[in-house]
Amino acid sequence: MGVFDEFGRFLETRLEEFLRNNPHLELQALLEQLREQEQEARQLSQRLEQQKNQYEQEILSLAKDIQIWHARIDKAKQAGRTDLAEAAQEREASLLRQGNQVWGQRAGVAEQLKQSHELLAQIQQRQKEVQKKAEQIKAEQAKTEPMKTTNSDTVGWNQGQPNSPYQRSLDPLESTFQRWELDDELETLKQNLKR
Repeated sequence: MGVFDEFGRFLETRLEEFLRNNPHLELQALLEQLREQEQEARQLSQRLEQQKNQYEQEILSLAKDIQIWHARIDKAKQAGRTDLAEAAQEREASLLRQGNQVWGQRAGVAEQLKQSHELLAQIQQRQKEVQKKAEQIKAEQAKTEPMKTTNSDTVGWNQGQPNSPYQRSLDPLESTFQRWELDDELETLKQNLKR
């Protein structure tokens, strides 16, 4: 794991250095990260909303069952069937306990849902702040560098395809460099042989 850890630290260091030298890209990266967080927060809210609705449906179903068993208790008592009345009371008590548990679960999910909505609002506010800052930096760069159309340090960053991972075997630039490096090595070997 040592080699991977070192390589990971190296990449992180290079990325941090690159982003420090290109603050507008740092803000773009932050905006991208905030968009992902917003999407995750929305998905979480949807799941919690579904859970809350399921619990509410379960509570309504339990309430109907409790009403049925409560009516059966009365009916059994009126008929003088204490054995059935006691059994029905036990069933009603069991349903009430189950209803209390589901109510508590629903309350917990409702609290989580409230927190997820608050988190989503915070993320959206942060996005607005970062977007505003990015626009300010872009405007400042436009003033200070009117002749410069692109920063050679950032061309690759802006042309990246976020959903397709880098594949060395399919990279034409990689192939070109490999050919060039091989030609260079062959040339070096030829020179060494002539000596």
